[in-house]
Amino acid sequence: MKPLITMALICLFTAFSTTNAIAQKFPSIDKSPHDISYYRADRNAPPTMKIVYGRPLKNGRTIFGGIIPYDKVWRTGANEATEITFYKDVVFGGQAVKAGTYSLFTIPGKKEWTFILNKDLDIWGAYSYKEDLDVARVVVPVEKLEDTIEAFSITFSGSESGVDLVLGWDTTKTSVTIEL
Repeated sequence: MKPLITMALICLFTAFSTTNAIAQKFPSIDKSPHDISYYRADRNAPPTMKIVYGRPLKNGRTIFGGIIPYDKVWRTGANEATEITFYKDVVFGGQAVKAGTYSLFTIPGKKEWTFILNKDLDIWGAYSYKEDLDVARVVVPVEKLEDTIEAFSITFSGSESGVDLVLGWDTTKTSVTIEL
């Protein structure tokens, strides 16, 4: 009789736990999914830098000067503020920056952008941006592209003087040089 009771209890437990697992609701896929870009000196080396950011889509909208206003601090992506990690001390656009993780904000302009590294982390958007927590600010030119980039994109690209952190969306591209 004991094995029969034990078996019945196991069956009941399994039935209830399965029902709860099936009933669990998960959120739908984010309209602006997050992505990560790494920079490695070579593909077998540990990463030197990493950037985590939200990737909004153009979806036929006017981007810069439209949904992203000129001359205002932008989270540089969607949802949470973009975060960049330097695993070693670097020179960011000519300014020395200690190894660590920083929020990356930008101020888009028609002819130039300002890249901002900020100490505040794990924040949503740029609504709580505090200028007094800035670590570096670098002004760079902006480039107009012939082709449209549908999804906001960030990548690292090797350059003569180090590594360029490149941002592109719609018909706009800009970058800042990082020396290792």
